[in-house]
Amino acid sequence: MSQELGRLERPAAQQYAGKRKLLLLPLIQAPGVEEPEARELLDRFWDQTRQQIASLENGLGRLRHIFHETLTEDGESGLKQLEMFDSRSHRFVQEKCQAGASLVVIEEPELLMETLDLRRFLRMPLASQRVAHRIQEWFAESNRERYKHIAERIDASIGDDQVGLLLISEGHQVQFPADLEVFYVAPPALDDFRRWFQGWLAEQQQEMSSSAPEEDNSEEQPEE
Repeated sequence: MSQELGRLERPAAQQYAGKRKLLLLPLIQAPGVEEPEARELLDRFWDQTRQQIASLENGLGRLRHIFHETLTEDGESGLKQLEMFDSRSHRFVQEKCQAGASLVVIEEPELLMETLDLRRFLRMPLASQRVAHRIQEWFAESNRERYKHIAERIDASIGDDQVGLLLISEGHQVQFPADLEVFYVAPPALDDFRRWFQGWLAEQQQEMSSSAPEEDNSEEQPEE
């Protein structure tokens, strides 16, 4: 079971000596949103993340491995990939790599692409319920295989008395090994961003509803 950093007293180094540790950081993004409040919340989130992870490293040990979802290459090639995806997480991961951590790939490219393609299909309106059901089943199976592969890669990478960091979207279904101590990193700005994003989505939906053309149900009046 993961432990939330906000509810965890500063761990004593001897309590976790020799154990395998994983810090779990939820990735948050606001696709296409350039509003000042969103940028400020994201910047605050990453500033607080740096502080909390630095505090954990003081008690648990320095980061040895960094795992980031959707990357299909590790090392410098993975950093270049990440820079194209998310500049904020790229800056953070690059800092940790410069401090001695290694960026380790956890995705199997074909499984990742299959999952992303199926997710796009599920967002499309489909006329056949049978087809929609088959795609949903295929997506669920692909997701299970993807998360299983991620768990296996993390398990194989983190050795005794080592610390890793996983950056992954909320709602993931990765099942971690039983002997892995998992610490959930939850900066205060995470909840602030969630509230802002839900409000932003509600505003977008309201704007779409109000801008939709109204259906004209009036009957044509006969000419006199």
